[in-house]
Amino acid sequence: MKVMTARDAKNHFGEFLDTSRREPVVVTKNNRPVGVMISIEDAAETLLPELLLDKEPGYDGWLFEKVGTALRRVEAGQAVLLDHDEAQASLRERVKARLAAKAA
Repeated sequence: MKVMTARDAKNHFGEFLDTSRREPVVVTKNNRPVGVMISIEDAAETLLPELLLDKEPGYDGWLFEKVGTALRRVEAGQAVLLDHDEAQASLRERVKARLAAKAA
């Protein structure tokens, strides 16, 4: 990981951007880290988009209700929790079935 001072990042901004596309760059000021620059491609693989993108109004309430409903169904014995591998396999099958239905 490359480290640049804030002054160097400002004075060599093109190099700063090019470097951040290859690897994260820690920016320091007065010998203390104050930030990090990563490429948009690297950021897409993190939780940053979830934190930074605007959600539709009411999204948090909708999600809370969906999770609450699912938990109540599990507690009432109306649904079961799957382990990770089972959930992934189930999801793959559902996607395949939907794609097959669209193709037909």
